[in-house]
Amino acid sequence: MLDLEETGGAYQVLARKYRPATFSDLIGQEPLVRTLTHAFQSGRIAHAFMLTGIRVVGKTTTARIIAKGLNCFEAEGPTMEPCGRCNSCISIAQGRHVDVLEMDAASRTGIDDIREILDGVAYKPVEARTKVYIIDEVHMLSKQAFNGLLKTLEEPPAHVKFLFATTEIRKVPVTVLSRCQRFDLRRIDGPKISDYLGVVCAKEEVGCEPQALARLARASEGSMRDALSMLDQAIAHGGSNMVTSAQVESMLGLMDEGHKVDMLEDLFHGRVAQMLHLHDQIHEAGADPVTMLGELGMLVHELTRLKIDKDLPILNQYASDVAERLSKLAGDLEIGVLVRCFDMMEKAFHEARMAEQKKAVVDMA
Repeated sequence: MLDLEETGGAYQVLARKYRPATFSDLIGQEPLVRTLTHAFQSGRIAHAFMLTGIRVVGKTTTARIIAKGLNCFEAEGPTMEPCGRCNSCISIAQGRHVDVLEMDAASRTGIDDIREILDGVAYKPVEARTKVYIIDEVHMLSKQAFNGLLKTLEEPPAHVKFLFATTEIRKVPVTVLSRCQRFDLRRIDGPKISDYLGVVCAKEEVGCEPQALARLARASEGSMRDALSMLDQAIAHGGSNMVTSAQVESMLGLMDEGHKVDMLEDLFHGRVAQMLHLHDQIHEAGADPVTMLGELGMLVHELTRLKIDKDLPILNQYASDVAERLSKLAGDLEIGVLVRCFDMMEKAFHEARMAEQKKAVVDMA
């Protein structure tokens, strides 16, 4: 991935250093890349795109890459492989291109803000081939602002493209959605995130345990930027050029994988006193009770899915000894027991989040 921002010699966090700069850098977004590739090759490029997905999944970054593809000087026309070296690509990456205008609709929601855009739509671009308007969190616009956009979206000038990004697609009026080509950016699979974190560690000359990267990938919940931020923190937390599972667990307040299985085995075999003693030890070691309960709930969910489909690759993310114990546990338990246990843990999780005595609530659960 290309880093085009001036750092002035200061340390640059991994999430910025390895921010996607080309379409090939967009991990886990193959349907979007495939559709745009065909559109760019055939010249059938829509006048407005709606990028939607969870937070920090890469919507604004994708919009900038599309803007670079439309305006790269090294190509004679729109390209799926912007060079990243020409003045246009560099200016867009740094957010200072005169013809690529970004607006945060969360802070500029009114019709007057949209009028500023509409007043400039009629004028051709100064430097670029295409004038691009990137509007982030577009669902925050007022009703009047959306209405002001409709006419331009219906009959846009040939030299203008609109790129909208939103986390709340249901709040965008249907009249606007019908005038845009919609792309749903997916959560990135855990294995893809952990594999890429391994690549980053190699480039940064930092050692890593595969299980540590798997823990970071699960904690990121499908967001590469969150995963890179946590990796940055883990490297600093350890104080050395090695990222271990123990460091990640300590940093995030997580349980050791083996201890999670110990607690479930004690729970399902009725060894309540042993389970509570183990909880005390884990709590004293720094694990957060609510996070611990959430992890146990997710593990019960994985056991339930494994009970239904033994071919699921769920156990690949665990060490071999832990995976073997989990497989045995799934085989020993009835699915009704697992479902009931998950329901109780989910209820206790929400109660513990709101309680002052969180550990006591988890103990009682």
